Amino acid sequence: MRALRRWTAALVMIAGLAMLALLLWGWIRRNPQDVPWAPLDLGQPVGLFTGRKLTALTQDKAQCLALLDRAGIRYTALPPRSAGDQCGYDDAVRLADGGVRSIGYRPATLGISCPVAASLALWEWNAVQPAARELLGAEVVAIDHLGSYNCRRINGRSGGDWSEHARANAVDIAGFRLSDGRQIRVVRDWRDKGAVGQFLHRVRDGACDLFATTLSPDYNAAHADHFHLDQAYRGAMGWRACR
Repeated sequence: MRALRRWTAALVMIAGLAMLALLLWGWIRRNPQDVPWAPLDLGQPVGLFTGRKLTALTQDKAQCLALLDRAGIRYTALPPRSAGDQCGYDDAVRLADGGVRSIGYRPATLGISCPVAASLALWEWNAVQPAARELLGAEVVAIDHLGSYNCRRINGRSGGDWSEHARANAVDIAGFRLSDGRQIRVVRDWRDKGAVGQFLHRVRDGACDLFATTLSPDYNAAHADHFHLDQAYRGAMGWRACR
């Protein structure tokens, strides 16, 4: 009898573990964005590991371009550019209006690394447009920027680390144009106490979930007029900055 009870308890435990494993597997299949080893899919909601997966695309140009294609994001691949050991790029693209994207960039000549392009798409879909609809009752039709590629060091200093701009792996966002004609400017509206200020803070927070580095006017005076967004690769578990 004792042996039978032990076997029964063991079988109940095994059945319980099997059931738990099935439930866990089902949750993983429903929530791949929250699983570190699941492949990135730009069509999935933003999850716990989406940002790190986007940053990892800096190490895999082919995968990044394939993800843009799969998501229906229209772009033009830019010719490689080289300017010494620290500057240049070989994975830059120029996003095109249309396709599944409806937001344009002004000026329209913006060229950015593929990982930044993928991250901007997710930012638009999951943060920018939802916040605009909810808080402003309009849609964003264009995003104003201050550029991407710039062969320089951080803050334009003569020494120190090179900026992610030196590889087109960063973009500076200055404002947003709405479907009702309104224009929102980071430099003018960041401290607004109403819906416009809430919108800017919400889209900044949304960028923090997607980019390796997100810097806003809260960081320092040098960022008073823009959001700096980049995908600096700092290793598989590298630190991330959000301010």
